[in-house]
Amino acid sequence: MSDYFESEDILKSYDSALMRRLLKYLRPYLAVFLLSLAALLASSAGELALPVIVQRTVDAHILPYHRGLVVSKLPADQLERLGKLDPALRIGDIQYLRVSGLGALSALEKDRLRAQGALLEPNYLVLRGYSDSEAARRVMASRPSLFRTVDGVAVIAEQDFRSLKPGERRALRADDFRGLARAAVWFFLVLAGVLLFTFGQTYLQAYVGQMIMKDLRTEAFDHTVGLSLRYLDSQPVGRLVNRITNDVETVNELFTSVLPSLLRDFVMMGGVLVALTLLNPRLALVTLATLPPVLVLTLLFRSRAREVFRRVRQAVSRLNGFLAEHLSGMRIVQLFVRERFSLGQFRERNDRLLEANLGEMYVFATFRPLVDLFSTTSLAAIIYFGGRFVLRDLVSLGTLIAFLNLIRMFYEPVMDLSEKYNILQSAMAGSERVFGLLDTDARIPEPAAPKALEAVRGAIEFERVSFAYKEGEAVLRDLSFRVKAGETVAIVGYTGAGKTTITSLLTRLWDIQSGSIRLDGTDIREYSTASLRRRVQSVLQDVFIFSGTVAENIRLGSPISDERVRQAVELVRADTFIDRLPGGLEARLAERGSNLSMGQRQLLSFARVLAHNPDVLILDEATGNIDTETEKLIQAALVALLKGRTSLVIAHRLSTIRHADRILVLHKGELFEEGSHAELIARQGMYYNLYRLQYLDEEPA
Repeated sequence: MSDYFESEDILKSYDSALMRRLLKYLRPYLAVFLLSLAALLASSAGELALPVIVQRTVDAHILPYHRGLVVSKLPADQLERLGKLDPALRIGDIQYLRVSGLGALSALEKDRLRAQGALLEPNYLVLRGYSDSEAARRVMASRPSLFRTVDGVAVIAEQDFRSLKPGERRALRADDFRGLARAAVWFFLVLAGVLLFTFGQTYLQAYVGQMIMKDLRTEAFDHTVGLSLRYLDSQPVGRLVNRITNDVETVNELFTSVLPSLLRDFVMMGGVLVALTLLNPRLALVTLATLPPVLVLTLLFRSRAREVFRRVRQAVSRLNGFLAEHLSGMRIVQLFVRERFSLGQFRERNDRLLEANLGEMYVFATFRPLVDLFSTTSLAAIIYFGGRFVLRDLVSLGTLIAFLNLIRMFYEPVMDLSEKYNILQSAMAGSERVFGLLDTDARIPEPAAPKALEAVRGAIEFERVSFAYKEGEAVLRDLSFRVKAGETVAIVGYTGAGKTTITSLLTRLWDIQSGSIRLDGTDIREYSTASLRRRVQSVLQDVFIFSGTVAENIRLGSPISDERVRQAVELVRADTFIDRLPGGLEARLAERGSNLSMGQRQLLSFARVLAHNPDVLILDEATGNIDTETEKLIQAALVALLKGRTSLVIAHRLSTIRHADRILVLHKGELFEEGSHAELIARQGMYYNLYRLQYLDEEPA
């Protein structure tokens, strides 16, 4: 098992063909997925809006400073560059313009305007809505020389405003206080919207991922249970379990974690860059100049992280494989006193996992601080250059604050993108393995138009049947025999003669390579496998018990009444131990029936087959693991069970088949002898030797 896990492909690059195939599973839930994407975009837009609200609040209500421009001294081209001017803020020949609005002019142009006397140096505070405040009107009336007014707008120089008393300043800025309250309401409304949309996006995408995972897992399991034993026997159980569980889980991560996060990261990064450019192109260029080192670091991290991630997954797989193997075989480990040796092997694999995890932590411990360093460097550059721009009236303070908030929002997706890239690769590899299983065409072929299999007499005919599990290693060679309807035929032979193979071929668990097997004169390949297996059933030596109740293990999902279950249990004498269990037929059995003895599990398998009432019964060494006392309990039940049915009894203990109608003796896949017990004993051939050897072995007992 460990070798299998080491050979698994852990990572695969992005595959567009695989992605298209995965997206087909999204179609039933496309509306929900699109709704989740809309919620994601809405939450991202809300997050981007929060710094902008802060910027507008600072510039409009906290520091609403303006500069005065003498319009008559402004060149025409500069007037045009300033754009549409607010006529309400023009008093005489002076146009008052927000400091942020002056960003359209370069520092050189501003210096020239100052030299020409066109740009007035002091900052001015523009007061709106003062006429609605009695207190503001009183302040302005007491100091009319400080104010210039026009159409409900008053202008006061910053130094004059600061010379006023605190109460007077508060009265004059009543409108700004109301604006702050409105901005706070908007801020919390947007924040609440972000929380609401984020919840909706997370839940809806989790729903879509879980539904896709459910559909894919169901399809994978349905496909697997229909595969032939030729394929299933060639695959480690751990591999198939891993396909249907862990690999499908990576698909869930793809739809719930990777794709939404990648989309959100790109939206946020793109949105931040757009917002920075719209707020102030000059400062945006400064910000962009700090990004190339981060991009280079991200590419290096992605390459390195892929390598360490691969090592971790391989180490985990090797450790899991070792654990599964040794916990399953703990009986052998303890019987052969290999505990210390196994502990040494476990420590070796555990140490490799430790080294791989530490290597992964080293990469992340290097990358994250470096990203933090570069993000801090970007913030420092913005503060330095932005501060200079603020001092030179190229940028408002609110814009600088917005830049600082937005740049932090930019670096969060940078780290997330690098981590999600590895999960994307793992999801691609897992998807490829799941689809590899789904694409496996190893089913027993079904007939295009299956014949009805209703009233079955049970006549069986093998005609020149040849079969090999592996090419060149024949198990059956031109085997031919007939079983009449209602006849009980025993099949014996040395180990490897092909006895159990006959039962697998008759139920089409395997298909023959040549010849034909007929049931009531019709080749069994003309029936559907489901209908054939309902009519032909086996009792195996190695009984498998599922975790669940006794009754559930008898029914196996079939609509069998309680009365019929009880009759089957009583007929095979299984009630002798079932009634002693807590709950009787509703008693819960442990995995593989570990709370039952071997004989009890075998009795339960007899009740299971009897309740399903097949027309053809196969007993494959069904009493081989039953003690003599338990065997006596079921001998009478076997007589009733076999009566009126066609039965094939494969036996190792020849004493159990003396009363068979006929006995077939196989040797190296060929029919060696045939006859009744008495006839074969009288012939003194292979059967006589088998019986004599077994009789001598059992005689001392």
